[in-house]
Amino acid sequence: MRSLYTFISCIVILLFGCKTFAQDPDFYIFLAFGQSNMEGHARFETVDTTEVNDRFRMLSAVDCPDLGRKKGEWYTARPPLCRCNTGLTPSDYFGRALVDRLPENIRIGVINVSVGGCKIELFDKDNYQSYVSDAPDWLKNMVKTYDGNPYERLVEMAKLARKKGVIKGILLHQGESDTGDTSWPEKVKTVYDNLLEDLRLKAEETPLLAGELVSGEQGGKCAGMNAIIKTLPQTIPTAHIVSSEGCEAISDGLHFSAEGYRELGKRYAEVMLSVWGMDLQK
Repeated sequence: MRSLYTFISCIVILLFGCKTFAQDPDFYIFLAFGQSNMEGHARFETVDTTEVNDRFRMLSAVDCPDLGRKKGEWYTARPPLCRCNTGLTPSDYFGRALVDRLPENIRIGVINVSVGGCKIELFDKDNYQSYVSDAPDWLKNMVKTYDGNPYERLVEMAKLARKKGVIKGILLHQGESDTGDTSWPEKVKTVYDNLLEDLRLKAEETPLLAGELVSGEQGGKCAGMNAIIKTLPQTIPTAHIVSSEGCEAISDGLHFSAEGYRELGKRYAEVMLSVWGMDLQK
């Protein structure tokens, strides 16, 4: 019997190589990356830390001893979801909204690797080093928390997460530092294609959800970038845009308020449900 088992195991390895099979197909995992708005700029409030459904999980991408978190381990998704001292992000209420709408057997997990103030080049695995070498010290210090390579940390955590569930999508909020750059969609495509290749994902099964920046009606200083962001589906057919219109912002014209993040996160969830063909009406 043992020799038969060994023979079958060898055949499986020959056929499928090192492919990792998800242990729980009902555990939906999402990768989140970007700059300060995805990192989380607003201070979270009591309402954001209480009554978080345990079906909503986060994989810590860094060690946070004061929070009792270790890199590479899963926790109930109470903020902060990015690093130890970051704030509320769209990924918070993205996950909350999904668990509220999906059957109780479905769990949601997020991995958030974001760096405030960065250009999209930081996540280009072939060119990030030259970008970081010219970056200001405050950005270099944030990059150091990911051992100098945020993209690789995201991939590392995604491979670990895939042992527990299925990667269902990618959330992006970035563009303030690239305002006016018409090549931004192509740069995003480079990162997206690299993630698909490095994680052996299929584009049609892994949509990219990209959020708009603070809107003009909210005084957004980079609102003009939204016109470029809206063209992303022309470059990436599996990309979908999340509107920021009406999402409350703060006076700096760059960041959302806590209430703005809550609303924006819910909109990410609505777009994801729409991609899945689900009725948005409760």
